Amino acid sequence: MNVLIVYAHPEPKSFNGAMKDLAVETLIQAGHDVVVSDLYAMGFDPVAGPGDIAGERHDPGFFSLPREQTAAYEAGALSADIGAEIEKLKRADFVIFQFPVWWFGMPAILKGWADRVFARGFAYLPGRKYDTGLFKGKLAMVAATTGTSADTYAPDGIDGDILTVLWPVHNGLLRYSGFDVLPPFIAYMPGRLGDDGRRACLEAYRKRLEDTDDTPRLFFHPAADYGKNERLKPGVLARSGVQRNV
Repeated sequence: MNVLIVYAHPEPKSFNGAMKDLAVETLIQAGHDVVVSDLYAMGFDPVAGPGDIAGERHDPGFFSLPREQTAAYEAGALSADIGAEIEKLKRADFVIFQFPVWWFGMPAILKGWADRVFARGFAYLPGRKYDTGLFKGKLAMVAATTGTSADTYAPDGIDGDILTVLWPVHNGLLRYSGFDVLPPFIAYMPGRLGDDGRRACLEAYRKRLEDTDDTPRLFFHPAADYGKNERLKPGVLARSGVQRNV
C-alpha cells in the first residue's frame, strides 16, 4: 500500500511530530511505502491565487479559482509545487492528515494545502462527488492532537463532539472527494499526559495503524438516501455527522 502522510506542525519535537514518526516506522515495518509531505519544512505556500497557474490563464480578465484550476489541470499548467503534491496523492492508497486542532480546525497551512492541491478537475468535478468522487477507492484518516481533554470534545462537552468539529474535514474534504474515511485518532491534551501517558497514546496509535483493515469506516449516507433536492428522503433516519432530521 502506498501511504501519504500530510503533516502540519512547525515543531519537529512536538507530539504531532512523534505521531508522524511512529506512523512512518509502523507502516514501513508492515511493508508499506510511505511518503511524508512536511508542510512547514517544505515552506509550502498555503495561499491559493493566480500564482497557482503556471501557464496562460483561462480568463485573464477575471480570476475564478475553480475554473482556472480545472483548465490548468487539464493543460498540465498548475504550479510545480501543486503538481508535486498531486502526484503524491495519485499514488496514495491511504492518506493520513496529521495536525494539531487549532481553533476547531486544521492549521492554515494544511487548509491552504487542501485549497490548492484538491484542485477542481483533479479532486472533484460536477457530478463526481461523495459516492462517485474522483478519489473513490482511497482511504483517509485524521490523526490529530488537541489542547483540551476528551471530556470537552464529548457529545455533551463544551467544545462539542469531536466528530462534529471534524465534519468539515471528514465530509467536506475527504468524503466529498470520494475517500472512505476511518474514525479519527485523537491524542487529547498530550502536553498534560506525562511520559507514561504519552507512551500509552503512541502505542494505541501504533495499534490503530496496524488494524486499519479491521477498523469500521465512518458512516456517510449513500446517494440513494437523498432526494433530488439533496436532502435526506422522508423516513431516512439521519445517522452521520451533524445531520439531523427536521
